[in-house]
Amino acid sequence: MNIPVPRVSGLRERLGSSLFTRVAGPAGPDNRARIHGAPGPRWFSPERPIRIVHGDASMFIGGLRALLLQSLHPLAMAAVAAHSGYRGDPWGRLQRTSTFLAVTTYGTADDAQSAVDRVRAVHSRVTGTTAAGEPYHAADPHLLAWVHVAEVDSFLRAHQRYGRRPLDGAGCDAYVADTARVARALGIPDPPLDRAGLAEQLAAYRPELRATREAREAARFVLRHPPLPWVARGPYAVLAANAVSTLPPWARELLGLPHLPNIETAFVRPAGHALTSAIRWAMKPPARPAVRPPRESAATPNSPASPAR
Repeated sequence: MNIPVPRVSGLRERLGSSLFTRVAGPAGPDNRARIHGAPGPRWFSPERPIRIVHGDASMFIGGLRALLLQSLHPLAMAAVAAHSGYRGDPWGRLQRTSTFLAVTTYGTADDAQSAVDRVRAVHSRVTGTTAAGEPYHAADPHLLAWVHVAEVDSFLRAHQRYGRRPLDGAGCDAYVADTARVARALGIPDPPLDRAGLAEQLAAYRPELRATREAREAARFVLRHPPLPWVARGPYAVLAANAVSTLPPWARELLGLPHLPNIETAFVRPAGHALTSAIRWAMKPPARPAVRPPRESAATPNSPASPAR
């Protein structure tokens, strides 16, 4: 039986709008219009790899992986647990992060710098002590660098497995180099510039990483108790399973997460490809007017990182 085209179009619009609202928040449409429509130079031109990666549905998987991996640094996790409000307002935190990524990736250079300045001001006020008595400061370049490399590794690995247009080797290195532009603005003095540097920096943090009580609680919250209606739990479980499947074995072991390679190959990964394709379909950008926008403002307006970080 053929489904009428208007019905399919309406379904896509409803699904896309629901996803967009979750990720971007109530201010999403206004933010999107400003990010993509405001005239002015950008940090990244339209063809740069960072725009390809951050505009793809694979970011849903990469973002979950990044949260799990980042939680393994006890100082970073203590700061998140004490100051981020991820339990009380998880969607607000997601929307703020999403808008930040969108502004720095697609927005004007002035807006990108303003977003960075706001984040740095927040970091400067986040201090405390872990349960083990270790002091932390969110503005510490060493902690910022850990959050950065864990995020970049997660986004890139998710994109290379689930993205619509996986990058070649040179493109992967260029993506890492693109993200270094934002990292330096945030106060990270020596971010990696290619995959070799990224792997080296990740390995250097290994002796510092462990699964604290806060990290395990965060993993349980993210993977098992997401604040979602029951109808959305199934698709979310697919995203979560694929995020876990891309973690390195040592990270899974620290968090007590299972490693079932046969099941992952036969079921988890195909389901991840199917779901990201469905998200990509649902969030397809709306038709643009005939008037062509300025070249530097062209982007993917309904992408996961588009109003949104």
